[in-house]
Amino acid sequence: MALIITGNKFIKDLEKSGALGVYVPLEGGFEGRYQRRLRAAGYVTLHITARSLGDVAAYLTKVHGVRPPHLGKKSIGKGAAVGSVYYAPPIVTYHLQQLPPKSKGLVLWMIEGHLLSSQEIEYLANLANLEPRVKVVLERGGDRYFRWTPLKETLPNSYQSA
Repeated sequence: MALIITGNKFIKDLEKSGALGVYVPLEGGFEGRYQRRLRAAGYVTLHITARSLGDVAAYLTKVHGVRPPHLGKKSIGKGAAVGSVYYAPPIVTYHLQQLPPKSKGLVLWMIEGHLLSSQEIEYLANLANLEPRVKVVLERGGDRYFRWTPLKETLPNSYQSA
């Protein structure tokens, strides 16, 4: 019964701040429970990793170019260019277009948030202001119990955005 109450507080805090930094037990298990609570509340969840995202803003909200790895092989054929670039759609924008009509919005749940820079974290904290239907949950680190705080409060005090 306590998890239901805790889940409701989590959802209310997420709706209020737009972005949360969470600290989860390293053995795992709690993330799925909270994601299930979000889906039951009417949100669509998108679970991704922060590892190797590149430009976070471009990856999430803009069409961006992706170069395949070189792997020491040469391109063969007339149409294959040496520096070929493939274009990938913006993942958040694409999922927002596919939301069910009665959905409250999209929750972007990102693991391995400790790999992101302060500038990238600040962008994620402001993403809910740029697109009100998007909420962000960023796993910032481990702890003995599942706890959360507004994502802007997890930024270092010495960080000054330019």
